[in-house]
Amino acid sequence: MEPITVPNLSARPFGFTVERRMSSSPDVLFEAWTEKFDEWFAAPGTLIMKAEVNSLFFFETVFKTEEDSVEQRHPHYGRFLRLIPGRLIEFTWITGAGGTEGAETVVTIELEPRENGTYLSLTHKGFPHEKSQSRHDSAWGMILEHLDQKMMEK
Repeated sequence: MEPITVPNLSARPFGFTVERRMSSSPDVLFEAWTEKFDEWFAAPGTLIMKAEVNSLFFFETVFKTEEDSVEQRHPHYGRFLRLIPGRLIEFTWITGAGGTEGAETVVTIELEPRENGTYLSLTHKGFPHEKSQSRHDSAWGMILEHLDQKMMEK
C-alpha cells in the first residue's frame, strides 16, 4: 500500500542518521517499533498504534529535563508511510515545543540482519531548525541503547 501523502521536507532540510548494531533480530525490532512501543518507549497505557501504512498513531513519553521542576508529558503523533516486515519502517513524527515544534518530520528505520543481531540505521529528517535536530540526534542514540537492552531482557 502507498501512503496517502508524503511530507515535503524541502523547506526543512535538517536531519541526521544514527547507526547501531543491535543484539535482537530484525523481526523482534520490527515488532518493537510497530506493535510494542509501550514496552520500551511510550508511557504505559498511552499507545494507540496499528502497524499499517496510513494508520495513525499516538503515544506519550513522560520525563523531566534539567530545566523542568516536575515531569512533563510529551505527546507524539504520526502515521506509517512504509512498512516492510523485518526490513524497513518509515513514519511521520510530530511533537510539540522542545521537540519537532509541530513540524511533520520523517523517521526511516532500516534493519539488516547481522550475525547474532541486526544493523539498525535510523534517519530522522525534516526538522525546522538545527536546535530541534540536535536535541533529537543526541536522544536517539540513548533511545536505541535502551531499546537494545529492553529487547535483550525478553
